[in-house]
Amino acid sequence: MVGAGCCQTHGLASASVPSAYQQLALTDLGTPLRDVTFVVLDLETTGGAPDGDGITEIGAVKVRGGEQVGEFHTLVNPNAPIPPYITVLTGITEAMVAPAPRTRDVLPTLLEFLHGAVLVAHNAPFDTGFLKAACHLHGYPWPAPRVLDTAMLARRLLTRDEVPNHKLATLAAYLRTATQPTHRALDDARTTVEVLHFLIGRLGSHKVFTLEETAEFVKAISPEQRRKRHLAEGLPDAPGVYIFRDRDNRPLYVGTSSSISTRVRSYFTAAETRKRMSEMLHMAERVEAVTCAHALEAEVRELRLIAAHKPPYNRRSKYPERVSWLKLTAEAYPRLSIVSALRPDGATYLGPFGSRRVAEAAAAAAHEALPLRQCTLALSTRTTTPACALAELGRCPAPCEHRITTQEYALRAAGPFVAAVAGDPGPVVESLLARIATLADATRYEEAAQVRTRMAALLRAAVRMQRLAAFTTIGELAAARPGPTGGWEIAVVRHGRLVAAGASAPGTHPRRTLEAMMATAETVVPGPGPTPCASAEESERLLAWLERPDVRLVEASHGWEFPAGGAARFGELLAKVDAARSAADPLGGR
Repeated sequence: MVGAGCCQTHGLASASVPSAYQQLALTDLGTPLRDVTFVVLDLETTGGAPDGDGITEIGAVKVRGGEQVGEFHTLVNPNAPIPPYITVLTGITEAMVAPAPRTRDVLPTLLEFLHGAVLVAHNAPFDTGFLKAACHLHGYPWPAPRVLDTAMLARRLLTRDEVPNHKLATLAAYLRTATQPTHRALDDARTTVEVLHFLIGRLGSHKVFTLEETAEFVKAISPEQRRKRHLAEGLPDAPGVYIFRDRDNRPLYVGTSSSISTRVRSYFTAAETRKRMSEMLHMAERVEAVTCAHALEAEVRELRLIAAHKPPYNRRSKYPERVSWLKLTAEAYPRLSIVSALRPDGATYLGPFGSRRVAEAAAAAAHEALPLRQCTLALSTRTTTPACALAELGRCPAPCEHRITTQEYALRAAGPFVAAVAGDPGPVVESLLARIATLADATRYEEAAQVRTRMAALLRAAVRMQRLAAFTTIGELAAARPGPTGGWEIAVVRHGRLVAAGASAPGTHPRRTLEAMMATAETVVPGPGPTPCASAEESERLLAWLERPDVRLVEASHGWEFPAGGAARFGELLAKVDAARSAADPLGGR
């Protein structure tokens, strides 16, 4: 291990390393990869955005021709506190970096180490973003080296059958690298070197042997893309939905765009690098276009087509019916149950949740804050049942043994949950925040983070449900926004479902268009719950459109209102939780 703040080379001084750019000037054949000097770099940071500081450790390995020729490693004083979760992730403490040099003092040596080399990193935009910001802040010109991203290269070379994802840890496990990533800069850089050498070996099977060919290979147009470019011909330059179909007319992929022709053409350019899209194009035989009045209608049609046909190459929105609800049962001593459907049975429901796992987290939060029973027995108000271990541990008020009356149970347990779902979740949130503070004071940070995550799941579901319920109870609503070329884009919504979409021509009164739309709009019969006539995703797309500053509410069958003390008032708290969660994994899953 090279000591902190050291730069070490083996048999080759950095100043004498041949420049890749000089070699390019000598030959038109390209620079053989064996002759390219690579500097494989990794940074550890405090988890914030690139602002010029915030770097806590730099590790870099210089390689050429498969051999290591130098290493650079140093801790860096980030000029900012290191959050506890970053310390847990990396093992780097404030005491470790206190005597380390500042970023401005490290940059000259690092830039010299990078001189003339190709910069390599796993998810390179992260590392280059911090280095560019540091150079800008401290007055050093960014040398703009050629950059090779091993994550992007792995996506082109490794199939889904080989690795489930392209994170550095996943690739290291697959390749059984000698060095494993540890969220320490030099270890991760050494691991990336092994990944780079493996990927260079794979490039040979694709007849790629030079640096220039590698750059083109990462963004190359496949022969399949070239052969099927004609599928993008003749499509309308208008908002709408496009459907790739195979020879049996089965939908393969559904997408939407404000310009169908422009979007479909992009599938046949170097900008399209997704492996699954290459597979889809191999099977595609034609593209069907469905023009729409405006982009909002296109988005809704896309959702409905994906839900109806479940195209194999769409990942999102395929199974809107696969949701979970957290149900507070309608009985003398209610309990929480996770169910797959909402029914008009008098029970209180919270949701919909996108997965059972999130619903379980919300239920765990409720159990943490409220004395709700967790057993599944049907309890009687006349006869008792032996209590379980939770009662002995003080985690349950033991309604099974009638230690608590139904009235007191409703007041202490069931009532606050109902209030949190339909109105004010404040008491529940305050109880959970107190629990988090207690755990943090006892330095039980992992448990505190778990409670925080569960609280966010419960609170986010309450925010979502109250927002949806306020919107979907409106029997009919009409809204409009100015069109991009004049006129108005108009939408009619009934109980959270788009039932008509249209556009009035410039110079004509939009009321005529709206009246015609009203007369022909789809009739809907609402059901129970916050999503009575459409999927939650469709209603939320409509909500997002209605909340745009340029959208005007034309008319509504009745008022649109939210609880004054509702869950939405905790938006700032949720934002802080999300920020903490993002900062806990600053490498973005590398």
